[in-house]
Amino acid sequence: MTAMLVNLTVHGIGAPERPLAPGEEATWVRVDQFDRVLDAVADRPDVRLTFDDGNSSDVEIALPRLVERGLRAEFFLLAGRIGSPGSVDEAGIEKLLAAGMSIGSHGWAHRDWRRLSEGEVGEELTRAPEALARQTGEPVRRVAIPFGSYDRTVLRRLRGTGVQRVYTSDGGLAREQDWLQARTSLSHDLDAVWISDVLGGSPGVRRKTRRAAAKLVKRFRG
Repeated sequence: MTAMLVNLTVHGIGAPERPLAPGEEATWVRVDQFDRVLDAVADRPDVRLTFDDGNSSDVEIALPRLVERGLRAEFFLLAGRIGSPGSVDEAGIEKLLAAGMSIGSHGWAHRDWRRLSEGEVGEELTRAPEALARQTGEPVRRVAIPFGSYDRTVLRRLRGTGVQRVYTSDGGLAREQDWLQARTSLSHDLDAVWISDVLGGSPGVRRKTRRAAAKLVKRFRG
């Protein structure tokens, strides 16, 4: 029987320490909301935790709480933001690795990968993971797509770079063995009902139908 997973994405926790882009606040959560999610998944081996954007809250708020609960997570960093105000720095990367966390690439500058210039393609898909590999001391072969924006061209380019796993923002369940992994982002208004819905993997027929249709469009457009 195929193992199914719930992949969750955290973007930011608590008060942001940098200016947010328009709409970005929708994926920031309060500390108490984050604690509630961690408590709900602490005994759920079918739940995977991922973090996007490399915000300083990854190290300052999330890391000690993960360690306290014996949880592991994968952190997808923006290579071009390392050390910037409000972002994870080199010391933070060392802390994540020392605690048993994994590092992946979220690209260089949080660009839409469907709208990259030729020069930006190399920076986002090749230079970024190489820079992170120098920071971590090991190859970086997993990526999370910014904005969840992809098409056939993006997927073809990623396969060409040899990445082992690609994370999206499509929502819903994922099969453990799949190269393309759907994730659900934490939202600013999450509550007990949201947690039950997402972790239960049963969002209702209409939402599942919309998700399936959106995935098909993304995979074959472009």
